Amino acid sequence: MSAVYRAAIKVADRFVPAKLQPLWNHEAGPKTIFFWAPTFKWALVIAGIADLRRPAERLSLTQSTALAATGLIWSRYSMVIIPKNWNLFSVNIFVAATGLYQLARIVNYRRELEARNKK
Repeated sequence: MSAVYRAAIKVADRFVPAKLQPLWNHEAGPKTIFFWAPTFKWALVIAGIADLRRPAERLSLTQSTALAATGLIWSRYSMVIIPKNWNLFSVNIFVAATGLYQLARIVNYRRELEARNKK
């Protein structure tokens, strides 16, 4: 598989414009796993955004907590590693934001439920 990937990169090298060469050849650029792993992690952000339509009673507290925590932890990590990985940073900020937003929805729903039950 890596031979196929290297051959594809070699072909693509010829078509990358001069202005994009710094990004293309960056230590965390498209030629490395340090680019592709965070890029595919955007699927978590898309799933989190899709869950915004889900009713709050059907959201998972543990899942939302895990997403928020890992997003925050990996955001910090992406700024202390060398080279700094801005793709990893940005995806994890969004993972944390969607997780925190869902946590807020869960908390608000449970508070409203308690208030209704007290009446």
